[in-house]
Amino acid sequence: MEANILHADLDAFYASVEQLLDPALRGKPIAVGGGVVLAASYEAKAFGVRGGMPGRRARELCPGLIFVGGHFKDYQRLGDAAIKVLGDFTPLIERISIDEAFADVAGCTHLFGPPAEIADTIRRRVRAELGLPISVGVARTKHLAKIASQVAKPDGLVVVDPCHELEFLHDLPVELMWGVGPVTRERLAGIGVNTIGELAKTPGWSLERLLGPAAGEKLNALAWNRDPRKLETQRRARSAGAQSALGRKPAEEQVFVPALLHLADRVATRLRAKSRPGRTVTVRVRFADLRSVTRSITLDQPISATAMLAEIAEALVRKVLVDHPHEKTISLLAIAVSHLEKQSALQLELPLDLDDDRRRPGTRKGAARWTADRAIDKIRDRFGWEAVGYASVALGLSRSVPDAFRELAEKEL
Repeated sequence: MEANILHADLDAFYASVEQLLDPALRGKPIAVGGGVVLAASYEAKAFGVRGGMPGRRARELCPGLIFVGGHFKDYQRLGDAAIKVLGDFTPLIERISIDEAFADVAGCTHLFGPPAEIADTIRRRVRAELGLPISVGVARTKHLAKIASQVAKPDGLVVVDPCHELEFLHDLPVELMWGVGPVTRERLAGIGVNTIGELAKTPGWSLERLLGPAAGEKLNALAWNRDPRKLETQRRARSAGAQSALGRKPAEEQVFVPALLHLADRVATRLRAKSRPGRTVTVRVRFADLRSVTRSITLDQPISATAMLAEIAEALVRKVLVDHPHEKTISLLAIAVSHLEKQSALQLELPLDLDDDRRRPGTRKGAARWTADRAIDKIRDRFGWEAVGYASVALGLSRSVPDAFRELAEKEL
């Protein structure tokens, strides 16, 4: 097989856009955000500044750091324009975020030349037409193309020869792999696995014991570049989620209750807009040491009511805190809803007056919650998001991350 899969990724996108809009910022360490770093330029990353970092810590690492508020409409406009450049070469595009996408160019090489030439043309056009740097990886599989684009950063092009895939892959650090975050990286380092090659040579039973059967099997396959996934050009999201970086806040209900309600409001609003309630609710709690714990529950019926989702998420977070009594600080909370279903109407239930009626969408109490949410949705559609909402959110939560940024980060259903 030939290397026909491209992964294009705009470099330090949000920060690069700010430097494009204000030439005085070019070459200087900048960060988008304030209380929390939303994105950092390469000049700031050289000092150790990273996205999700508290603003105070970022200033300690880089005293000359310049914070900017963010131009979110420009992010969307320029991100769409960059993806459109890919669309001029092939209709087979899988967009996975505002600033990155896969493209399959196997069917257009007779028009535009070999994949490496197409990738180079894309890079030159994005730079000339939009003024932004973009890195592109070209490989035979999606996983390897994404790794190649990371190796190509900043503003580069890497083409992986199918005859030398493992030679390229196995010398790279394991954290470049899809699905290997800080926690997994630390666990692998604990057994002496630091490169993808070392991971490939680790016995399967050892990985499964360390990471679980599913994750162990998946990472072992990717370490040998076994990735049969095709591009999903009409991909529909299998879940909807939102997260909030809190900095360092005490693990107390006056902190996590309003934060969870705000997250539930964002997620449930999107579920209702697409008439796609979900059965499985998952929460993620990240502590001060950046270690994360998740808890999930699968419900009998799919839900999309804000208060219902918030209460279920709150119960899961309380369980996390009970299971980890020594953790006193929370740095991030996240809610996700999966196992989505297409639902055009609410299925009512018999009035049995069960204890959990408030959390069952088809009961009288559950239906009342859903009806109230639909009224809120209509008001927001007409007058804007801030026109109406839940009082505990409006009064109890300091939004260090603008909702405009959150909307960009949250994928459409």
